[in-house]
This record gives sequence, C-alpha cells and structure tokens, in this order.
Amino acid sequence: MFGLRAWPTPVVKPLWPFFIASALTFAGVAKLQSAALSSEEARKDPRNPYAASQAKATAHH
Repeated sequence: MFGLRAWPTPVVKPLWPFFIASALTFAGVAKLQSAALSSEEARKDPRNPYAASQAKATAHH
C-alpha cells in the first residue's frame, strides 16, 4: 500500500500524568472560582454577573 505506514506509536501511555494533572487543575480552578464568586465581598460587587442569581437563590431559603 502507498501512503503512511501504521506504526504502533504510544500516545496516551506516556501522556497520562499530564491528562490527570490537567483534570485536577481544571477542577481546582473551577472550585476556587466558585468559592470566590460566592464570597460576601463578591456578592456586594455590582460588577459580579452572578450576584443577581445568587441573591435570588439565597432569598428562597
């Protein structure tokens, strides 16, 4: 056959630590952002786009 030859090149096996680290970093940053946006100081800031939805959610409880 003509063209590229299929070589058994490992791609995922040597890169799995980077995939795990990326997932943990993404989860950590998302959790940190959520905590920062739900803080008392951020709730009072008029520039916070989530302040209205947070005020509505806390008013029902």
